[in-house]
Amino acid sequence: VAALMDGHGVLWPLVVSRWFICLFVDILPVETVLRIWDCLFNEGSKIIFRVALTLIKQHQAFILEGTSVVDICERFKAITRGSFVTECHTFMLFQKIFSEPGSLSMATISRLRASCRARLLAQG
Repeated sequence: VAALMDGHGVLWPLVVSRWFICLFVDILPVETVLRIWDCLFNEGSKIIFRVALTLIKQHQAFILEGTSVVDICERFKAITRGSFVTECHTFMLFQKIFSEPGSLSMATISRLRASCRARLLAQG
């Protein structure tokens, strides 16, 4: 997916920043959002990354069919609708968000944040 995004010049913030800013409110069904928030208060902020990675991984083939910037952006909107996210018990309770992305420690997230911060500072 990253190669497709790079190939078409689609910036990640264009398609996912609202997910993180709104903590999935008005993005996913309210029942699913409430389950995410339950996990957020219990697990910490890494749950937000897990949800985003699970959405992308579960819909990877669909996203990879995108042929233009507009098409790719529309596909990212589409993956936040449908039975996969409306069935919050399947999405949250049956461990999809814990098994799909694999291991995701806070140390990994901190390391990635530091790397991105350094790149942004280098760009000035």
